[in-house]
Amino acid sequence: MSIAKLQPERVWKNFYALTQIPRPSKKEHKAVEFAEKFGRDLGLETYRDKLGNIIIRKPATKGMEDRKGIILQGHLDMVPQNNADTPHDWEKDPVEAYEYEIDGEKWVKARGTTLGADDGMGVATAMAILEAKDLKHGPIEALFTIDEETGMTGAFGLEPGKLKGDILLNLDSETEGEIYVGCAGGLDAHFSFPYRTEPAPKGLKFFKINVKGLRGGHSGMEINEGRGNANKAMARVLLPVLRDIDGRLASIAGGNLRNAIPRECVAVVAVPEDKVDDFNEILSFTFDAVKNEIGSVDAAVQMFAEPHAPVRVMRGGVALRMVKAVMACPNNVARMSADVPGLVETSNNLAMVRSNGRTIDIDCLLRSSVDSAKNYLAESMRSVMELAGASVKMSGGYSGWQPDMKSPILATMKKVYKDMYGKEPKVMAIHAGLECGIIGATYKGLDMVSIGPTLCSPHSPDERVNVASVGKFWDFVVKVLENAPKK
Repeated sequence: MSIAKLQPERVWKNFYALTQIPRPSKKEHKAVEFAEKFGRDLGLETYRDKLGNIIIRKPATKGMEDRKGIILQGHLDMVPQNNADTPHDWEKDPVEAYEYEIDGEKWVKARGTTLGADDGMGVATAMAILEAKDLKHGPIEALFTIDEETGMTGAFGLEPGKLKGDILLNLDSETEGEIYVGCAGGLDAHFSFPYRTEPAPKGLKFFKINVKGLRGGHSGMEINEGRGNANKAMARVLLPVLRDIDGRLASIAGGNLRNAIPRECVAVVAVPEDKVDDFNEILSFTFDAVKNEIGSVDAAVQMFAEPHAPVRVMRGGVALRMVKAVMACPNNVARMSADVPGLVETSNNLAMVRSNGRTIDIDCLLRSSVDSAKNYLAESMRSVMELAGASVKMSGGYSGWQPDMKSPILATMKKVYKDMYGKEPKVMAIHAGLECGIIGATYKGLDMVSIGPTLCSPHSPDERVNVASVGKFWDFVVKVLENAPKK
């Protein structure tokens, strides 16, 4: 059965339509055109700004004109990740989604790629509300932003004075039954090591080292689970190879998105012919150590080498300095919140390490709900990298979203959820970057919360969405709209 026929069908048919549209971050123009046409075809007021953000307005239904305006907000782009054995052209190919069952629960995922439920489910839900003729609601605006995953460009560039609503429902959270009222801020860190190459000296044997099979995942939501980082694992192999047995580095490529925990890394090295046994021993020892440390959370991790044709190698000591810097650079959780039990306060994802023949570039994403802690971590990383000889650039910084526990819409949603399901929803903050804080900085005074259905492993090909949670999420949103506070 096509996922378009799942229940509630009005949501799933829209989500299926989104899976057919290529929409990787920064190349989501087809999704922008789709959303704009969707609004205009409904005869609704539709506005597209210069960046590609879409605003669609739907008037209040009869008798609901006195309610506060609600903005339903989601992002059109998705993280383009696919397994190495799954060819996928992210500018042309649709996502192939299917339903399956685990322990009696139904889920939807994609074959070998990310699913795009982050945030396709939020967008599909807003679309279903826009086209519905049987719901009760006050004035509605749907705000569909672009490029959330690689810089929140759409949210940052949102023009003041365009939105008219009083309440923002961000539909980009990932656990049904939880209401988020705060999020972490972020900062991008870029480090670059210039290098030159030379022909490999005689007497060297070349190998391609592979680190693969790691789960990866969302660098905010899953940074606290102890998942392996392929770049860190590769550095553990390369350090003794370069330092102790006179190996040479030719190239390295690990990770491809700043907000995804890196799942794979490959490096081409050359080792003296009389040190090949030592090389194999280093590789075996390191793999055993990594497997012992993370095997309970990353059981499928692989680390192996295969012969490679001779190529040019990096000159001088830059490769070893880079590897030492990667080894020393903070990664994973730096500090847990002292105020919110179980919440990560500050973290770093050492996301990408890539050579291009001229430079080795390292990209990280720092997150923290405390600006001073984020800045301290950034300076720690700057110090490590500058000591190793790298140039440093920090950019894209934004502050977190501070919780408002007296929020009127929060009070409404807590009551509605308890009335519907007989229990209180969890009210939480999240260690991830939501667009609420950025939008709230432009539209001061917005009453904001974030909700969503249950997603697992976003930003990786293991991404999946729980089918039953989509139904509960839809019913909850509909009931909240019916009970929106009066102006």
